[in-house]
Formats: sequence, structure tokens, C-alpha cells
Amino acid sequence: MSDQFVQVAVPVPMRQLFTYQVPTEMQHPSIKIGERVAVSFGARKVIAIVMVIDNHCTITSKIKPISQRLNDSFHLSDSLVNYLRLCADYYHHPIGDVLQQALPKLLRQVKKVDLKPPMVWRNEDNLQDAQLKSLTQIQAKAPKQFALYQLIVKHSGVSWAELRTLGYSKAQLNALVAKKLIKEVKHTPLPFSWQIEMLTQENKQVLSTEQALIVATINQSLDLFSCHLVDGVTGSGKTEVYLQAMENVLANSQQVLVIVPEIGLTPQTLLRFEQRFSVPICLHHSNLNDTERLDTWLNAQQGSAAIIIGTRSAIFSPLHKLGMIIVDEEHDSSLKQQDSFRYHGRDIAILRARQLNIPIILGSATPSFESLQNALSGKYQYHQLRQRAGASSKAKIALIDIAKQQMEFGLSGTLKHEIKQTLARGEQALIFLNRRGYAPAINCQECHWLCDCQRCDKPYTFHQKQQLLICHHCGSQKRIPKQCPCCGSVRIAPVGQGTEQLEQRISEIFPDVSVVRIDRDSTRKKGELTKLLQEITAKKHQLLIGTQMLAKGHHFPDVTLVAVLDGDGALFSFDFRASEQMAQLLIQVAGRVDVQVSRVKC
Repeated sequence: MSDQFVQVAVPVPMRQLFTYQVPTEMQHPSIKIGERVAVSFGARKVIAIVMVIDNHCTITSKIKPISQRLNDSFHLSDSLVNYLRLCADYYHHPIGDVLQQALPKLLRQVKKVDLKPPMVWRNEDNLQDAQLKSLTQIQAKAPKQFALYQLIVKHSGVSWAELRTLGYSKAQLNALVAKKLIKEVKHTPLPFSWQIEMLTQENKQVLSTEQALIVATINQSLDLFSCHLVDGVTGSGKTEVYLQAMENVLANSQQVLVIVPEIGLTPQTLLRFEQRFSVPICLHHSNLNDTERLDTWLNAQQGSAAIIIGTRSAIFSPLHKLGMIIVDEEHDSSLKQQDSFRYHGRDIAILRARQLNIPIILGSATPSFESLQNALSGKYQYHQLRQRAGASSKAKIALIDIAKQQMEFGLSGTLKHEIKQTLARGEQALIFLNRRGYAPAINCQECHWLCDCQRCDKPYTFHQKQQLLICHHCGSQKRIPKQCPCCGSVRIAPVGQGTEQLEQRISEIFPDVSVVRIDRDSTRKKGELTKLLQEITAKKHQLLIGTQMLAKGHHFPDVTLVAVLDGDGALFSFDFRASEQMAQLLIQVAGRVDVQVSRVKC
């Protein structure tokens, strides 16, 4: 055979491709663009992606051979390789780094992937009398277990990752296994093919005139690129628009990609989609382990995943039959990748939709200024939902001048009175403070020294429970100094108030009320966020304290008062978008109020 050379993208911060020779014994079967190969790069061996195949090379004496062809099915398609090239060119970033974004961690390693068949939970067939009796008892005494059993029966094959995201536990699974009602079996992925019984009509809502017009417009352009901005007030039914717009795409046996800004929105999004469609749904986010991420990647590549719900990096999923992309909360800053390959998930989602010639839907109650400008200039199709669904109305917003109030732990007298009245009516109140930790800084009471992170030049945040100072920008941690490094004083104290401190103070003011705090610190454990949200809906907690995790997309039917503490603090920021972001945050958090009589205090 003749000499053969390939140019490969290596995962290093260099902007060129590197040429390697393909040894004769490795030339069969034919090497393909997008294939993973192992190459020696300096003193290490790395996984590279073949980008160009050539039979000629002007310099041959110093060309290294590729070390190994992996000869597996984990290659990138031509379409995906071209898309990643576009992303690298658009952001002027090294192509090797960009290509790595499209591979799960296990496929970036040289060692062979130990691919075990994915396991799913299914119900036992032909239940005996004893099993039916157990099921009746579970329905009466353990509603959560019964709901889990019904979910498994409906979908006939649900992964542990989905069940964990929805808030179910291993204990509940084990209880059903012990009663021989469910079993764990190997899952054989099959290409997705639509069946009419996959659509559940029970909770399908009747669309308003505004919603119906949007769905009809989207359905007219399913085979063409079109960008639809759905600007709907909170609670106006944007999710129902997504669900009904997806029906025709799924009916054509095509795939749908749904991008959400935060992992916290994944459980409720997954629940809504599970209730409407009995199709294979896969998740893609950072709370999954490496094996679960590889399973999602394979389900996408093999066409067995009908819907993929994920955070920003899900846009790189190898979906060969993608028919629609949905970006929820398109304005959210969490859609931006801030390290390594820096990109905006919304922008490259539009880029992919344009490349594949498919529609993309951007949804938000507070669209970003650039999306609004694109919509008003005619680049996007602009749709508005001005009315909230059902009988709920917009929250009334009142501004409290704290200069004229007596304050206690950051709460004014007026606000405490409103909270007491709300609790007395048996309703819930949400206190929003976009500052996690116990205090945003610590300083010396003598010389006013402030403990700053040397990398970021930002104050360390004090976390009392962990007794640590943590930088919320780079993640570095350090112990609390016993003395001031400038003057030697031991008078070091926290400055300001965070959600951890607010929770402690609120419990002192309202000792007989159940208080729950939701932020990144209190929801680190897997399934904890879903569990807390379910407890809030069940009214186990009356006072809710949280950061912007609570402000996005959640539905709390019994919350009738929202208090925003230090609302104007967001204006004092180096970000030129500070005023825009503050307005978006206020509107979003006000949208958590969902009753006919509602108030927001700032």
C-alpha cells in the first residue's frame, strides 16, 4: 500500500493541526475523518481526532506514525466535525480543545473503554395475587413508592440517572424489588421510531390564541432554519408551547435537544416531558458520573434518544436525526462557558440549527437585549405571550426605603409585618438574597484589612458551617486567619450578610416556622434539590430562602410574597450589563408568585 498521512487535532492550546503517518498495517479498514486515534505528542500519548486524510506529504523523515487506531464506533460524524470547526472559527479557539467538548471523559482517555450494557428498571409481568396485594398496600401507605412504580410501568425502561434526577431514592427502588414488582435489566438501545401511543393526552392543555399562533408558525417551518424568540411573562405557558411544537418533530421520528441553563431546572423539565411523552429521554449535565455521560452520548449517537435535556455542553451531542433545538431561559448567564473553550450555549445552538437547517426556539420572560434587537430587526421571528395562564395575575411590586425603617438582620419592620400576615394566612413567603455563604467578606476591625483572593482580587466569602473562606470566582479555599496579617489584631469579623446567615437570623425571628435554604451549598448532594423542591410544594416549609437557583422557572403555587433583600446591590458591579441583569432577576423572582393576590417587596 502507498504511504498515507493524516492531519489530526490534538487537545492542546495550539491552533494548528499535526501530521502523522498511518502505518501500512493500520490502513485497513480505511481511516475516516472524525475517527479517534492515539498519537504520541511530546512525552505523552493522547487521543486525537482525524481532520484531514492525505496521500502526500512534503516532509516525511520527521513524521511520527500514529500509535494506535482504536477501531471502535465512537467516532464523530462529518456533520459534527464541520460544526465544531465552525465553533472553533467563530470563537478563534484551538480546534483540538473544541473537539474535546464533543467527547465524554471516558472517550478522551487512551485506555480501552470498558463498555457495559446500560441497565434500566422495568416492571415485572404477570403479577401474582401476593404481588397485587403488596401493590394495593403500597398505594395506600407509600404514595411515593407507588408513583415510582407507575412511572416505571409507563415508560417500560427508566435509567437510574432519570429516577435520581426526579427525586427517587435507592431505598424506594429496593423496596419495590423486595416485593418483586420491578427488576433491573440490560437495555439494548434501538433507533427511536414514533408510535402514536407515545403521546399522553391526559395533561395536554388547551392552547390560548397566542400559544396556538406560535405553535402553528413553528410547525410551518420544521424543514427550514428559523429562529423563534418566545417572549412570555412568567407563568404564561412557554413550556406547553415547547411540548406541542415538539409533537410533529417526534412524529417524524426525529430528535429534540432541550438546553436549560442550570441543573436545578432539569428535574422539573424532565418531569413535564416524561408526563407528556413516553419516549426515550436522556440527560446531560455535570451531576452525572462518567459512565452515565457515556451512555447519554451513545444513545444520542445511535439514535435511540428521542429527547436530550441538558445544560450548555449538551449542544455538542452527536445527534444524527436532530429536528429541533429549544433553549429555555435564553438570557441566562449560566449558558456561558467561562473557562477553557469559552462559548455561549445559545449562540452556538443557533449556529447548529442553521447548519442543520432546522428550527430553534429561544424562550424567556426577560429576553436579553441582543435577542430582542435581533427579533425587532427581523432576524428572529418574534412571539409574545402577554397573559399568565389560569387565574393568576402579575405580582405587585413595592419598594421599601430602608433609610426610614428600623432594621433587624437586614429585614425592615414593614417586611416582617408582611411575612407574619402571609404566614398567618397559611401561605408561603420567599426571601431572595443573591449571596450564598454566611458573609460576603471578612475584615479587620482595627485597620480595615479585607481578605482578598490573590488570583481574582475579589473578597473571600465566609462559610460558617465549613469554617472556610471560599472564593466564588476560582474556587480556592483557605482557613480563617487568627490574626490580621497587616496589624496583628485578632478583631477579625464577617462583613455583610449571606443566605447562611439569613437562615440563622430568620429562624430566630420566626422560631415556630419551618425555614428552608436553597443555594448551591445546601443542594450539593445528589437528589437534594429535587427533595427540597418537593417538600416546598408539599408545604413542609413556610419560609423559603434562596439565591437565583430559586428565581428560575420553578412553580410554587402557595408562595404569595417574595422579598428581595438588597435589590440595588446588583447595580454595583463591574459588569456593563448590571442594570439589565438586575431587572431580569427581579422579574424572574417576581414570577415565582402564582396566585391571584400577590406581592413582591424590594
